[in-house]
Amino acid sequence: MILECENLSAKYRGSGTYVLQNLNFSLPAGKIIGLLGPNGCGKTTLIKMICGLLTPASGTIRVDGSLPGPESAAKISYLPERTYFDPTMRVNELLDYFADFYADFRRENAERMMAELRIDAKARLKTLSKGTREKVQLILVMSRNAKLYLLDEPIAGVDPASRDYILRTILQNYSPDSSIIITTHLIRDVETILDEFVFMGFGGQIVASGNADAVREKEGRTLDDIFREVFRYVPQGI
Repeated sequence: MILECENLSAKYRGSGTYVLQNLNFSLPAGKIIGLLGPNGCGKTTLIKMICGLLTPASGTIRVDGSLPGPESAAKISYLPERTYFDPTMRVNELLDYFADFYADFRRENAERMMAELRIDAKARLKTLSKGTREKVQLILVMSRNAKLYLLDEPIAGVDPASRDYILRTILQNYSPDSSIIITTHLIRDVETILDEFVFMGFGGQIVASGNADAVREKEGRTLDDIFREVFRYVPQGI
């Protein structure tokens, strides 16, 4: 298993309200997994705990057998929901940064994809469109030779053509012994590339999980249709 979470809990600071409570699940290597749930259910909190950016209130996390720390962090390539780079940096400076910071960074791979998209390596991030900035960040993240890729809302806020490119990039740039976890509420756009899925409800509980193809075949519906039924909003009094 590439990821194991045991009795994992996390609370909002100050209020004591649980974001995640006694979460137990494991994910296999060599798979693309959709971590799917409504906004506010704890997906990003879980991703940050896997990265070691947040500390759980209780429970344990193991990435490829390692507890959170330098060893596990070296195995993870993380795409946060928001762009975190200095907007005054040039694209080629980001390539230098990743090459210096990550021993597993495949610079030639990143340069090839940026050339395909005609991204000017001398351009500053602040001069690029939002969609292009997100492509640059994804290219950098997927050009690492990591064991676990954590992609937090990689297609939110970009146009349909950019979504297609992002999904192709994800499919073409990870090795068979690595896994990718994609968090999103845009199920219809990503479900065709998913091997496994996890539906996460409010309070950080696993509502449903399984093999994406097997569930679609059994139910005769898309994951998006099933998701809409599971998380259907019913106003009070109806």
